[in-house]
Amino acid sequence: MTEDLLRQPARQPLRRAVPADPGFGVYVHWPFCKAKCPYCDFNSHVRHSPPDQARFVAAFRAEIAHMRALTGQRRTQSVFFGGGTPSLMEPATVAAILEAIEAAWPLDRDAEVTLEANPTSVEAARFRGYRAAGVNRVSLGVQALDDAALRALGRMHSAEEALAAVAVARAAFERVSFDLIYARPEQSPAEWGAELARAIAEGCEHLSLYQLTIEEGTPFAALHRAGRLVTPDGERARALWDVTQEVTAAAGLPAYEISNHARPGAESRHNLLYWRYGEYAGIGPGAHGRIDTDDGRRATSTERGPEEWLTRVERLGHGIVLDEGLSRVEQSDEYLLMGLRLVEGIDRTRYARLSGRDFDPGRVAALREEGMIEALPGDRLRATARGFPVLDAIVADLAA
Repeated sequence: MTEDLLRQPARQPLRRAVPADPGFGVYVHWPFCKAKCPYCDFNSHVRHSPPDQARFVAAFRAEIAHMRALTGQRRTQSVFFGGGTPSLMEPATVAAILEAIEAAWPLDRDAEVTLEANPTSVEAARFRGYRAAGVNRVSLGVQALDDAALRALGRMHSAEEALAAVAVARAAFERVSFDLIYARPEQSPAEWGAELARAIAEGCEHLSLYQLTIEEGTPFAALHRAGRLVTPDGERARALWDVTQEVTAAAGLPAYEISNHARPGAESRHNLLYWRYGEYAGIGPGAHGRIDTDDGRRATSTERGPEEWLTRVERLGHGIVLDEGLSRVEQSDEYLLMGLRLVEGIDRTRYARLSGRDFDPGRVAALREEGMIEALPGDRLRATARGFPVLDAIVADLAA
């Protein structure tokens, strides 16, 4: 690998103090899509007839009430409607779910409420309805600003439609983010840099920029095995990564997490809650949660099948199929895995409290000498710009 490919923008200093308590959030999963993208392994489902939204609202209310009994009293800092395609929900459905959340865990005055949307399901009246329902942030699944790439990704919109959707979103919401996928077949660093610059010119405060990964069980995985889908090799992927960091940092949207970039103060508070290992209730088909009870931290997940989840909730009052306690080692491993994704890194004192031990001094010293991690004030530890692209190896080394 050349020195040019090792070149990285300097790590940004911490923008603000990291809160001692990451807070509490609610994730709501709407599992339906108009079509299934060939790269996607999320819990999303296509149905030929629209789901009965009133019936689903009743089930969401029941599961929220059940989760409230497990968590006890909380205040909600963030709500995230993910999917699937949540923008296929009627605004009245979103409003009803938010009312149930408010009744269970009152929302902070400045709570962040995000809804994911696809450009094909965007129209101004619907967005105004979401805003009236209480949504104050939208995240658009743009994925590419190149029509050929969009077709290859199985998307149902054009680049022009995507940019029109961004304009509609910005007119309705002060806080707008959108996603792009890079490291696509035959994509060059120059092409990606130009596409990224075009995206930044839209003036959004937040971008989620993901390298294309081949997930088992997807059509892309079958094509990849057959040699009909060739993704960039390690050196090309690293060059694309470098372009991502350089272009976003120069535009004032540096990375605050391994795949997320924002203007100062515009970070996704809900996603920060995950990465800071906060507490969150997972509601809806296939939703995961991490909740704190009198017995300690518990991992929850619900039935993935939408119809199966629905009938289970109607029969039992919830769709939970897994509810298990997490050991100290499991919690500390999760904190390490999530927290090192952040530019702010992790709190070594909290890690030691969770795990019952500190990191091995020799491993820390070796990684620091290699330029992979660095210490920060306040007993914090983070990956360096050089270490970020090999984060999995760093996490494995520290956790051993």
